[in-house]
Amino acid sequence: MTISSSLNAGVTGLNVNASKLATIADNIANSKTYGYKRADVDFSSLALTSREGSYTAGGVRASAFRQVSSSGSLASTTNPLDIAVSGAGMLPVTTVSAVDNNSGTLPLQMVTTGSFQPDSDGLVRTASGLALLGWPADLNGDIAPQPRDSVTGLEPVTVLFNQFAANRTTDIVMGANLPATATQAGSSGAPYQIDIEYYDNLGAPQNLEAVFTPSVPGAGSSNLWNLVLNDSDSGGATVAEFDIQFDASAGTGGSILSVTPVSGGTYTAGTGILDINVNAGPIAIEIGSPGTSSHLTQLSGSFSPTGVSRNGSQTGSLTGVEIDENGMMIALYDSGYSRVIYQIPLAAVANPNGLEWKDNQSFGITPDSGPFYLWDAGDGPTGTTTGYAREESTTDIAGELTQLIQTQRAYSSNAKIIQTVDEMLQETTNIKR
Repeated sequence: MTISSSLNAGVTGLNVNASKLATIADNIANSKTYGYKRADVDFSSLALTSREGSYTAGGVRASAFRQVSSSGSLASTTNPLDIAVSGAGMLPVTTVSAVDNNSGTLPLQMVTTGSFQPDSDGLVRTASGLALLGWPADLNGDIAPQPRDSVTGLEPVTVLFNQFAANRTTDIVMGANLPATATQAGSSGAPYQIDIEYYDNLGAPQNLEAVFTPSVPGAGSSNLWNLVLNDSDSGGATVAEFDIQFDASAGTGGSILSVTPVSGGTYTAGTGILDINVNAGPIAIEIGSPGTSSHLTQLSGSFSPTGVSRNGSQTGSLTGVEIDENGMMIALYDSGYSRVIYQIPLAAVANPNGLEWKDNQSFGITPDSGPFYLWDAGDGPTGTTTGYAREESTTDIAGELTQLIQTQRAYSSNAKIIQTVDEMLQETTNIKR
């Protein structure tokens, strides 16, 4: 009966507009919720088979969804572990309860932003119970190759602020001017010394003694020096010895002509680096390539050590953690040392709007979303990670209030249909009487 179908259409209209009203209310309520993705309802017609010569009203159906692919603006904060994704991609997280259960299986959830803090056990988590996942780095800050379509390599990020670390010295730059007059006949042949402090594997300071001894000929100038390297960590023993010949020709005078290893080390002319070994391990000492005057020179004038520097630092305690735009989580120590401890990848799916909505602005994989893939932040389709920032809600209050008015009027119109059908049915009943 067409009158009854009209009544049913009016009822379904009330129901779907009530669903629309619920999404608007949810959006407005979460207009200040970080990471909230606006909910919406898609209306579609419901068609029923009509008899010949009549029309049967089917009504309307509603399908609710989240606009996960939309991004909110970023708001700056004072917490270095407030992380937001600028662009596509989502941070991998899991529940703290799953971490505590130690079951070995961590269910993957994803968020576009989160306010993370280490708890008493060092677990980096949100107050709502989501733990950040990442790939751990080795002691050199390198990330091993990891599976990209699986959570197998991901671990809960753990940061303990009572940790200590030492940064061993591996590179030294040694610059100095050696007096050309010292290699002339009649010179005293007195050696010149440079003391270079470096750090061993335990972060303890050690001393590398570089002794330059000129070769004094019977006549003229030799332009030849003997370099001996003595290591305090080896009881002052000699660890390497080199003969360095300087150029005296026009144009390249004063630069290194050649370096001949005598014992305990090697020299690479292309890089200008002496490679030696001390108790703590190998050290590369940059003195300059032949024909250049960048570090070690022999010119007329006084002995002048210049540009002597080294990497490494003494033992320091962890004071803070930050994340860069490539998802690298960097530990900062009070000694000035910093190193990568985790890489936070970004998960991407083919259809973000098909993800399952979960609590705390997190999302899960569904058949509609497609499988996930873990990208390095900034690579492929993904954006970058931003510390000291949160993503704001995608709700537009003005737009929601406008839709609220439209929904209220649509609801009233459907109620009017029911009222009209009721009056028609009442009139039909009166006719029978």
